[in-house]
Amino acid sequence: MLRLKTNEDIKGIANSCALLSQLFDILKKEIRAGITTKYLDEVTQTFIYDNKAEPAFLGYMNYPAALCVSVNEEVIHGIPGKRVIKEGDIVSLDCGINYNGYFSDAALTIPIEPVTSEVSKLLQVTKECLERAIQAIRIDARIHDISRAVFNHAKAYGFGVVREYCGHGVGFSQHEDPQIPNYVSSGPNPRLKPRMVLAIEPMINLGTDAVYELDDGWTVVTADKKPSAHFEHTVAVTAEGPLVLTRW
Repeated sequence: MLRLKTNEDIKGIANSCALLSQLFDILKKEIRAGITTKYLDEVTQTFIYDNKAEPAFLGYMNYPAALCVSVNEEVIHGIPGKRVIKEGDIVSLDCGINYNGYFSDAALTIPIEPVTSEVSKLLQVTKECLERAIQAIRIDARIHDISRAVFNHAKAYGFGVVREYCGHGVGFSQHEDPQIPNYVSSGPNPRLKPRMVLAIEPMINLGTDAVYELDDGWTVVTADKKPSAHFEHTVAVTAEGPLVLTRW
């Protein structure tokens, strides 16, 4: 069921998003070649608990960490562990925070330079897909207008668009209605209304659209093992237009 937020709710979600944005500032400074993905999760948990908040991902459907760290061909839900980040990798960080009962969600993909020109282009286009999706948010537009903006831009460059996973509502919990696919599906296509809060998250692959889940039950990888990028913001729908609540 789609639940609209009050103005007070949106202030609470914005506070959660501000905390998450501060976390991403720290993670961007900490990430480098030679560290483990587990280290980034430790930084994340320390920051969240020090700020009297809760990691939204930790324990969600038994997910074992506060941060998703997905490297190269890993699309989403990479479990932090002993893997060492190397030069030439791209690392997607996805995190959510529960702050005073309000949930935030954001993601970005960071290149560990040097990366190839085609990988740099993938990151640029994926970020542009997010920007175009946000520009499509207006009162009485439909969810599929957001989906179309992502899909058309990615396909203009010949990139793959992940279909099995999508954006979603957020705020009162980590995942709410409506679902927001990155392609025009045959599913529900509600109109956008003021006081909706959405997590918009293009997941774009260098090669094929196809992905599959590893045996750990979480990590999703590209079928052709080519890199994938992921950018996400939490956005409120207002009469004045989209209000982006997260930053990175």
